[in-house]
Amino acid sequence: MGNRLQGKRAIVTGAGSGIGRASARRFAQEGATVLIADWSEAGLEETRKLIAADGGKVFTRRIDAGVEADVKGLVEQALSDLGGIDVLYANAGISGGSWLIAETSVEQFQEILRVNLIGPFLAIKYVLKQFVNVKGD
Repeated sequence: MGNRLQGKRAIVTGAGSGIGRASARRFAQEGATVLIADWSEAGLEETRKLIAADGGKVFTRRIDAGVEADVKGLVEQALSDLGGIDVLYANAGISGGSWLIAETSVEQFQEILRVNLIGPFLAIKYVLKQFVNVKGD
């Protein structure tokens, strides 16, 4: 492919499958070193193998995107293993299944919101601190 991201360091959440996997692979094909994150160990390993087979440089971390300590640890790993962060793709998300909204419990909907809304908020919160040099937790 190209080298549009040569020398860049990227975090991709939800990289164990689907759009996250495809994006992580493309970032690596374009020259980025990628730190891929997902809750699925098997998915992460499959994505890691695909990126490595393409000649890309990849690191992995199992996280729950909606858990603050997990996301904070992900960013800390990026700083340690990658030496910084240039790109964040907060892709992790869940659909919640295929049930009807009238049959959806509040707990089910809260879980969707936790991963799909709180997850990107947390990723942005901790990566933004690196981009603008903000202090604090």
